[in-house]
Amino acid sequence: MDKQQLLKDYKKQEDKICLSQVLDKIEFSKTREKIEYTDFLDMYQVSLVENFLRKINIKTYQLYGGYEEAERKVLFVYPEKYDEKMLEKNYDKILKIVRVTLPEEEKGQYSHRNYLGGIVKLGLKREKVGDIIVQEQGADIITLEEFSGILKQELPSLTRFENSKINVEEIQNLQKREVKVEQVKIIVPSLRLDNFVSDLARTSRSKAVQIMEQERVFVNGQNEKKASKQVKLGDIITIRGKGRFVIKEFDGTTRSGRTVVVVEKYV
Repeated sequence: MDKQQLLKDYKKQEDKICLSQVLDKIEFSKTREKIEYTDFLDMYQVSLVENFLRKINIKTYQLYGGYEEAERKVLFVYPEKYDEKMLEKNYDKILKIVRVTLPEEEKGQYSHRNYLGGIVKLGLKREKVGDIIVQEQGADIITLEEFSGILKQELPSLTRFENSKINVEEIQNLQKREVKVEQVKIIVPSLRLDNFVSDLARTSRSKAVQIMEQERVFVNGQNEKKASKQVKLGDIITIRGKGRFVIKEFDGTTRSGRTVVVVEKYV
């Protein structure tokens, strides 16, 4: 496997590092005949890795983050003698949940930012942690098995969690997020993606283009930087830091020729 040749089209150093590590996992899986896995990948890295693996025709892999809709995912590479069902049996050995149960007087007070901020404050590695599922009573923090004990031990040292109950749970016991959907209408001058990002992020067109250039916009799970990309019915647009939106209906045009769009926003 010629790494330099496979990575020659990638200009960003961080992309090369990420994909080089992926190639290492593929090689290790073949030579050791065992499952290999990465740290958690963010949405941009998931899109980058998935496109790369398709390009080099690798099929013995899965991207999984503990539940189907997870944004942060681990890449699992498995030997050809395995199948997907055999791989799935290993998820509970590799992924765990660190469950934070808040005391009665603190329930409902903490957001995703509070939990993530605590992890960062402790100096713990972000890539070892997946999605954080926040509920009123606390949160389920998806993490790698080898990191779960460290997280359980360190979180109580933070004042905000000193009175909380913290346990390590199996991944199949994950408490799913309560999905709330709000339906809104927006009006766009055309079906270009930058128009949607501008309206959905409540910012200017020029700022929307900057957000796209910062690799914060995804369409159907794929990173998208092309401002002129045409948005279609059913597309799922994710703007990191702003939310996830589903294009549900094109509801006619205004007198000035703008398109009225019905959007479902996940809140």
